[in-house]
Amino acid sequence: MSAPAEIDYGHLARALELAERGGAAVSPNPKVGAVIVGADGAVLGEGYHRVLGGPHAEVEAIRAAGGGELVGATMYVSLEPCCHQGRTPPCTDAIRDARLARVVVGSEDPAAHASGRGLGILRDDGIEVVVPGGELAARARLLNQPFRKHARTGRPWVLFKSAMSLDGKVATAAGDSKWISSEQSRALVHRWRAEADAVAVGIGTATADDPQLTARLYDAVDRQPRRVVFDSLARLGLDSKLIGEAPSVPLSVVVSRAAPRAAIDALAHHGAEVIVATGENSPARIRSALDQLGASGLSSILLEGGPRLAGAFWDADEIDEVRLFIAPLLLGGRAARDPIESEGVERIADAVRPLAIESQTVGADLLISARLKEW
Repeated sequence: MSAPAEIDYGHLARALELAERGGAAVSPNPKVGAVIVGADGAVLGEGYHRVLGGPHAEVEAIRAAGGGELVGATMYVSLEPCCHQGRTPPCTDAIRDARLARVVVGSEDPAAHASGRGLGILRDDGIEVVVPGGELAARARLLNQPFRKHARTGRPWVLFKSAMSLDGKVATAAGDSKWISSEQSRALVHRWRAEADAVAVGIGTATADDPQLTARLYDAVDRQPRRVVFDSLARLGLDSKLIGEAPSVPLSVVVSRAAPRAAIDALAHHGAEVIVATGENSPARIRSALDQLGASGLSSILLEGGPRLAGAFWDADEIDEVRLFIAPLLLGGRAARDPIESEGVERIADAVRPLAIESQTVGADLLISARLKEW
């Protein structure tokens, strides 16, 4: 007998909570959680995907339930179980071998080699499959936006963050921007860095600020994001902090075909990966770079600036979410910098309107998060 819908949603919500624990450690794979419930309604086991290459959530939950046969039990899993041999065996095999009666799935796997196949295999094996939809399904999809975009396009999901004054400026006319945002806001950005596969800036920011672009938190960071500098003419200084920490902390420098060969060779000699982006204009080169970064396994990028690079990403239509810190100060100045220096639109009717907006206070700042796309 099928469990009542309210129990479905409660256990599926728990699977989503478990999935969140995977964090950046599972990238570029998705975050997945699973719960197994017996025919009497008792929770038998829980699991989540802990680390890339490790057991998937379904296998973890089956092991937590004692392994062996779980005849008549139901599994609640946040993502369609995999049906192909990758770093680990197919989860559909593990579900079949455990003799589960029913699988409730939060969202489908969008990958071309998987989408719907896992559910079909389970049904062919006589296992009841339920995909409830609704609010929990939306949450399940949002949980894995980097994975979903990468699976569908081959490009990383891009989160653009910036800190601006009340009058919408990110730097004075002289280029001073330290610090517009509060200490608490900057600490949150380090958390975002730890969650991303890569952090990207333009050569202007790299030259002016000489940043490290690493995640520096109070607690230990399991892995550092790849640092990416968009530097069309390969001008990044060999004495910069970014070069100084390469290759122990991965660094990619994106150049154009106009970059001098000697400068490219020098960057490579000092431990940087050099990516040559092709295309007739900045947006085309952005897409070329993202194709190559995605092919290397990156599924998420935190884009930190500056305004020209943000504008090129915007014109390339490759910004998926925006997070803006608005600080309680005013800069003024006709030549002060805007957060996104793109071609823009000529009519308000053509403006981009977010799918969803959230706001919160962080220290003295207001943080506005705007989701522009859903994958």
